[in-house]
Amino acid sequence: MKSRAYISIGIPFYNTENYLEDAICSVLAQTYQYWELILIDDGSSDKSLEIARDFESRDTRIRVISDGLNKKLPYRLNQIVREAKYDYIARMDADDLMSNHRLEKQIKVLESNKEVDFVTTGCFTIGKNNELTGVRLGDNYQMNAKMILEGVTNLLHASLLARKSWYIRNNYDESRILAEDFDLWLQAAKNNDLNYLVVEQPLYWYRVVENVTVKKMIQGYDMQMEIINSNYKGIVSVSRKNKIIRRFRLKKLVVKYLGFFNLMSVLLKSRHDDCRDQDISDYDESYTEIKRIGLF
Repeated sequence: MKSRAYISIGIPFYNTENYLEDAICSVLAQTYQYWELILIDDGSSDKSLEIARDFESRDTRIRVISDGLNKKLPYRLNQIVREAKYDYIARMDADDLMSNHRLEKQIKVLESNKEVDFVTTGCFTIGKNNELTGVRLGDNYQMNAKMILEGVTNLLHASLLARKSWYIRNNYDESRILAEDFDLWLQAAKNNDLNYLVVEQPLYWYRVVENVTVKKMIQGYDMQMEIINSNYKGIVSVSRKNKIIRRFRLKKLVVKYLGFFNLMSVLLKSRHDDCRDQDISDYDESYTEIKRIGLF
């Protein structure tokens, strides 16, 4: 009999007391139950660590790691790889949720496609109170280094399920804060080690209100431009690189303008499609189960 594939799920958290319980409950609600959950505290000063410890005390598959320090996301993501017991590693942000079927569908893809190193998904976008605000189904195509430099992406970083062996070959650069995923894809592509599939379904639920802010976007664009300036040689010409940089600078101006006039909702809406009736039904079914678990 074929042995069951186990997954190490990593959730780093920092001051997410308002959302962490629901994130953990969405793991507990998975139809695929062969996993460990690693909760890594990044020096929280609110009740996040207390919430994580409570879940740890109730389920032996959950373990909490806390050193009291604030080392930022890229460091914690590398730490998850080091701590993972199993050959598959799933990402999730502490303020997000996921469909009950996410792990089941993703692990099936990797088990059926041995040449593929990782798989991501589409997403629902959700608001502060878990209300459904939109959908992005994702597109299944392969990026190359030039596309990544151009700012083209079909990869949702937070929904990543990867083979541990790929992560060991492709560590996060811990200095690339707020653009660690951009750098990861680019370095892997440069090494001809970017072999993936995208499940074109909204299996991950992304909380845009916490993640798409003026400050984070500006800092992310600045870091992306630094990465582009350091990596363009051998991929694009100097003139093309300069054109890409000018485009990122224009993006910064647009974000600053929208932020100044309190119009960020316009940008958020442009980043997703309206939900269909079936999307709403699927979301409601999964979310009901997540909330049921949270009552216990």
